[in-house]
Amino acid sequence: MKASDADILIIPGYTNSGPDHWQSRWQAKLSTARRVEQAEWSKPVREDWVERVVEEVNASTRPVVLVAHSLGVATAVQAVPRFTSTVAGAFFVAPPDVANPEIRPKHLMTFGPYPRAPLPFPSITVASRNDPFGAFEQAEDIANAWGSLLLDAGECGHINAESGHGPWPEGTMVFAQFLARL
Repeated sequence: MKASDADILIIPGYTNSGPDHWQSRWQAKLSTARRVEQAEWSKPVREDWVERVVEEVNASTRPVVLVAHSLGVATAVQAVPRFTSTVAGAFFVAPPDVANPEIRPKHLMTFGPYPRAPLPFPSITVASRNDPFGAFEQAEDIANAWGSLLLDAGECGHINAESGHGPWPEGTMVFAQFLARL
């Protein structure tokens, strides 16, 4: 599949993805990419966030490819049972441990626990070994439950602009290969 054949939905996490974040850069470069906008980026409400993802997916006329980061991963996975449009695949990056009582801010726990049913479409989950928001073993566990291919990013922090992943060329290459296989 080519990027031009799909609706690429960018699903940011808590506080949105700023202009230097790889998601914002991808959105600017991919003509069919659009961001799922949330009413409250700093005070996420699970049902509101999930509903926005459902609306965007179900409004699509082409196959959808989800590109979710952090809390966006939890939002996207919670939305899956309500999709009526075709989702061709999902690219998940840095899923937080939303079942961890130590997560901050605490209200992020309302997005957990993750559903454990296998996803009805191909997916890749990219996880870091030193992500402050989720242990690698937790990402490995949920990726296995979903039937998602887990990619070990090494020690990359939260894989965002703050951890030095603004352009993130390695992610771009993996995403391009993933699209080509869909």
